[in-house]
Amino acid sequence: MTDFPEHQPQQQPSWPPRPPLPPHDPFASPGAHEQHTAHAPAARRRARRRGVGLLTAVAIAAAAVGGGTATLIERWTDDTPGITAAAPSPVDGTTVASGSKGTVAGVAQAVSPSIVEISASGSGGRSTGSGVIITSDGEIVTNNHVISGASTISVRLSTGKTYTAEVVGTDPAKDLALIKLRGASGLKAATLGDSSGLRVGDQVVAIGSPEGLTGTVTSGIVSALDRDVTVAREDGGQDSSQGQQWNPRQGWPFEFGGQQFNGDTGSSKTTYKAIQTDASLNPGNSGGALIDMNGRIIGINSAMYSPTSAGSSGAAGSVGLGFAIPVDTLKADLPALRGGGSV
Repeated sequence: MTDFPEHQPQQQPSWPPRPPLPPHDPFASPGAHEQHTAHAPAARRRARRRGVGLLTAVAIAAAAVGGGTATLIERWTDDTPGITAAAPSPVDGTTVASGSKGTVAGVAQAVSPSIVEISASGSGGRSTGSGVIITSDGEIVTNNHVISGASTISVRLSTGKTYTAEVVGTDPAKDLALIKLRGASGLKAATLGDSSGLRVGDQVVAIGSPEGLTGTVTSGIVSALDRDVTVAREDGGQDSSQGQQWNPRQGWPFEFGGQQFNGDTGSSKTTYKAIQTDASLNPGNSGGALIDMNGRIIGINSAMYSPTSAGSSGAAGSVGLGFAIPVDTLKADLPALRGGGSV
């Protein structure tokens, strides 16, 4: 027997040889595995840091968007006084309620508190007209022919409260006047709109005091635009036409298309571009408001055609031919009126 030298057992390689393992295989050689596990925590930490950063940024963005959305939802859905106050406040008090937009009732409810009855007295008699409150402290716009020649002016609000007023400025050429209540404050001022965008057929509402019937509401449409209406130019003097002007039953004489209506306008005249409407106007509506369906003033009612009844010198009533001074004319004239007016 042949003796072999003693030796330590050695691990025999497998057959066939095992193919190389991927670097991150858990069965790879101890050295490769240690190298892989040594790098893995750092890589995972970097990945986690990137993930946390991304999640933080998204969370901040979500918080910002969510907070804004919550604020908007609260403002639009919460009806508590605090939230309501946070919404933009209207410029004035004649905003039509959202549930009544586009309705005559909604417009009347919103604007009627801003329309007044004017009683003017002078040596020639007494007249009744209307006016529009444009500031909370009592500035009121009306027609010049309503207050021309008056020595005393009394104004009654829709609430029934009465004030005395004084003339601030007049513009006989445009048949406009500005008066101011004495000692008034906290009044509901009307919104002056834009008459340049009016179209024939637009719905309108008229509010005034025809025949002394305070707060009378009528409605109709814009019948025509840029009508050349001629009226007597009253400069405040006591001339022969004054007595005619002070007669509330006879209305205000005017000329249109070369014809005279409601009496003689006299020798001193002025012509302006007017809005024609079929909203019913009667004596006493002069100086009142023509209003669009959003509650904005688009004209100052100034003339109407009223055919006389047979055998009577008085007016028979409205036939749907009314005229209003465009509000854009008024707005352009306000600085002059506040400065005393122009002649």
